[in-house]
Amino acid sequence: MKETIIKILSDIRPEFDFTQDVDFIEAGMLDSFDIVTLVDAIEEECGVAILGSDILPENFCSINAIFKTIEKSKV
Repeated sequence: MKETIIKILSDIRPEFDFTQDVDFIEAGMLDSFDIVTLVDAIEEECGVAILGSDILPENFCSINAIFKTIEKSKV
């Protein structure tokens, strides 16, 4: 699953290395439009529905945070 997340992120913003251990938002790697695009791609690729209340920067600031958001959306 984490490889899928990295691929989606790299498709959205190919100029960045998303394997780095940094906060993607604080580092300027993702902006609000990128997060909307990311949510759409995750929902399509992973077959989940992410709640609007879960679309917060802290849920998309790292691979682990994104993974946890996807897992929560499966319930």
